[in-house]
Amino acid sequence: MAGSCCGQNQNFDGTSAAYRRILLVVIVINAVMFFVEMIAGWIAGSQALQADALDFLGDTISYGVSLWAIGKALSIRSRAALAKGISLTLMALWVAGSTLYKVFILNTPDALTMGSIAISAFVANMISVLLLMRYRNGDANVRSVWLCSRNDAIGNLVVVAAASGVWATGSAWPDLAVAFFMAALFLSSSIQIIRQARAEMAQADPLQAGAADHTNHCNTAIDCCNSQHARPGGGKRTDS
Repeated sequence: MAGSCCGQNQNFDGTSAAYRRILLVVIVINAVMFFVEMIAGWIAGSQALQADALDFLGDTISYGVSLWAIGKALSIRSRAALAKGISLTLMALWVAGSTLYKVFILNTPDALTMGSIAISAFVANMISVLLLMRYRNGDANVRSVWLCSRNDAIGNLVVVAAASGVWATGSAWPDLAVAFFMAALFLSSSIQIIRQARAEMAQADPLQAGAADHTNHCNTAIDCCNSQHARPGGGKRTDS
C-alpha cells in the first residue's frame, strides 16, 4: 500500500507525545473558529457559514474524544470512532434539514462577510491539515481526525465559491446549495469512519477472546501446579 511505502502505518493509534500535542493544537483551532463562524454566519445570514461553524463544534468535541481514546484498547478506540461516525451522520441530517427549511425563507446573505470568514476558516483548517498530514493513515480513531480536517478545508473553499455566487447573482441559492453539499460531504465521511470502525470492532473481538483463552489457560496451569504442590511431600518421591 502507498501508506506503508511512506512509513505511515494504518495501525498507528496515536500513542505518541508529538501527536497528542498536535491534536491539542487542532482542538483549540477548531473551538476558536466555531465561535468566529457561528457569530459571523448569524450576522451575515449565511446557512453555509453556520453549517461550517457547526462542523467546527463537532470536530472540537470529536477530537477531544479522540484524544481521550488514545492508548485505550482497540475495542474502545473503535467504539469511539463509531460514535464519531454516527454523530457526523446526525450532523449531516441536521444541516440538510435546516437548509431545506431555509429554502422556504430566502434571505440573501452578506457575500463579503461570507467570503472573508470562509477564507479565514480555510487558513485555520489548512494549518490543521498540514499538522495532521503524516498521521492520515492511522487507525479509525486517528483517521477520523484527518478526514474531518480535510472536509473542513474543502468545505471552506466551497463556501468561498458560494459567497462569489451570492455576490454575482444577488440570490441565496448558492449559499443553500453549498450547505447541501456540505451535508453530503459529512455523510460520505461518516460512512467511511463507521465502516472502518466496524471492521476494527470485529478485529478486536477475536483478540479479546484470545486474551481470555490465554488467561484461562494460565489460571488452569497455576491451579494444577498448586494442586500438585499441595499433596503430601509436595509431590516429591519419598524413599521407603
